[in-house]
Amino acid sequence: MAINTNPTDSQAICFAVVQKEIILKNDGEMLTFQDLKELKKSCPESDFFEEKEFNYCAIEYKGSLPEGMYSQPIRQFFAQNTSHLNTQLARARSILAWRRDYHYCSNCGSALVDHPKFTARQCSQCQKLFFPRIEPCIIVLVSKGDKILLVKHIQRNQDVYACIAGFIEVGESAEHAVHREIEEEVGIHVKNLQYKGSQSWPFPDQLMLAFTAEYESGDFKLQEDEIADAQWFNRNELPNTPPPGSIAYRLIHNQF
Repeated sequence: MAINTNPTDSQAICFAVVQKEIILKNDGEMLTFQDLKELKKSCPESDFFEEKEFNYCAIEYKGSLPEGMYSQPIRQFFAQNTSHLNTQLARARSILAWRRDYHYCSNCGSALVDHPKFTARQCSQCQKLFFPRIEPCIIVLVSKGDKILLVKHIQRNQDVYACIAGFIEVGESAEHAVHREIEEEVGIHVKNLQYKGSQSWPFPDQLMLAFTAEYESGDFKLQEDEIADAQWFNRNELPNTPPPGSIAYRLIHNQF
């Protein structure tokens, strides 16, 4: 797998990304290869590349949207499209973010260049390789009889209740991270963990590992710098929750 910064494949799936949104035509159709070339021409500092092995081209566009195009949240796009297309977009968006952030070698400080054979960057002096990152995370829905535990995170600016989630720490298993995050955020203990599935979440580079668990013991003791509220909810009396397109939605609405 290798990055080509002079794309040539007019048959590839084409993604144009701006921050956390994807650019589409006003009729809702995907952009064409020619559209991406025109975007690059109108804003040369935009990063434009292809990965032939994954059959897509992508651009991180940094200009004003041309007439005839609009942007849509990638989360919304995920809810409306196929798993295969979403996988391609998740990869494209994560690699664009990685390319934007990785320019210098952490070993010697020299400039990085694209590797000719791999989707990687290589130090121009010491030859150290840097591959795209994946940040593994857990997300867990806890049940207590007929009710489920949802929390409101302080970092969100919306009135949304969601599952407990967090990054897997160095040295942990995913299961250990589930227990730790629940105990840290709400102070309770759980049992009967079950793995349900995963989702790439390219904001910028998370891989979400989804679990369910059952309440075992303890009373709520909220992590004040993380959790604003935690409650047990009946599934037919839910508050505002994450929208379709996320693995949190699938957990909450029992879609596994």
